[in-house]
Amino acid sequence: MRKVLGAVTAMMLWGCGGQDSGSAEAGRAADGLELTQEAGVVSGRFTQGGSEARFASREVEQGVYRIEVRQNGMTLTGLVDAVNGVSTLDGFAEESGQGTQMLDGDRELLSGLYAALNSQLPAGDAAAAEAKYLRRAVSLWSQHPTTVELQRTVMGEQGRGYTMLCSYAKCNGSWTGSCGGSYNWYSYAKHDCQHGGFDSTINQQIAQLGNHGTCSGDEYYLRSGSWVCGEPDHWSRPKVMGNCFGRCGGGCGGDTQYTLDATNHDGCVRNGHALASAYCDDQFASASDDEMYAPNCY
Repeated sequence: MRKVLGAVTAMMLWGCGGQDSGSAEAGRAADGLELTQEAGVVSGRFTQGGSEARFASREVEQGVYRIEVRQNGMTLTGLVDAVNGVSTLDGFAEESGQGTQMLDGDRELLSGLYAALNSQLPAGDAAAAEAKYLRRAVSLWSQHPTTVELQRTVMGEQGRGYTMLCSYAKCNGSWTGSCGGSYNWYSYAKHDCQHGGFDSTINQQIAQLGNHGTCSGDEYYLRSGSWVCGEPDHWSRPKVMGNCFGRCGGGCGGDTQYTLDATNHDGCVRNGHALASAYCDDQFASASDDEMYAPNCY
């Protein structure tokens, strides 16, 4: 059934012959994003280092969006029911129609696409709904661990599926900018791994959430009363801040959702683990509905 649905989806979004012409042109296309927006649909292609991703998102009925991204011989699909907070996500190899895995090269291309969408689409709720859910789905896929199945259902419901932490993303009275010595700490960003469980202090961080400074793409941590650029590796409850800690999506993306599960996911990948570390799989899964459905804080 999945293979048949994948074929139907491809025809709906691209029309006949789209894949062949795209493959022939991929090696000649200049790096960058080509984006087309019409009423109820956004589509285009993104090239990076000789690789290409083609994408489309359209409203198929009121409040329901069909999303597809095709890249590196992989098709990623999503059916997002924004009204009921339910989405079905899948990914499969184009040649065989069988399930596949997200690898480093896939994540790299998707991360580039996500950054390009952020630069061209309006931020937050100013984007058309089909563009906003495309951006959120691409962000989610760009962080997808290799060891988590691509075929799954994501359900979001505030208070049960996700818990908002908007107030903790402000400091010194502002959503962005320096805290000026007036912090609004969130205790604690937690994860479990080979070092221990959620209650282990070395798996916890005391975080200033929000976009309040970054250093070389990393965060600051407090050591001996001074802020140091870097990443403390399983220290006992260090104070950390910067680089949009607790925000759904990679880095400081186009949406401004700060949630409990996203904070815990950040607390895993920024505490001695890589983005796609299997130790962070459960935090990634828990934060998936936050990414898709949590409202923007500002």
